[in-house]
Amino acid sequence: MMTRSFTLPALAALALAGFPAHAGDPAAGKEKSTVCAACHGPDGNSPSPEFPRLGGQYEDYLYQALLDYKTGRRKNPIMAAQVENLSPADLGDLAAYFASQSGLYQKR
Repeated sequence: MMTRSFTLPALAALALAGFPAHAGDPAAGKEKSTVCAACHGPDGNSPSPEFPRLGGQYEDYLYQALLDYKTGRRKNPIMAAQVENLSPADLGDLAAYFASQSGLYQKR
């Protein structure tokens, strides 16, 4: 039993180690999102089917997607250029803002 009680917290710590703490600020994200609105719409709900809807997506998902564009794990030259000069805090703020918006399906 001693091994099990140690193993579960250790596994939980390892699982969380890959997720950065980025508690973003939605208000700051809104201010930083003006460039995003050109393609994704002011609230992250693009009027065009050519661009993904960001509104209402999970904050962690959005943060990771932005980080992946920044590091090159996701390949899109337009998005890579948009996030190139953004800090991790900027990415977190943007993720928090778009996550706080209503999406295709309303949040409960």
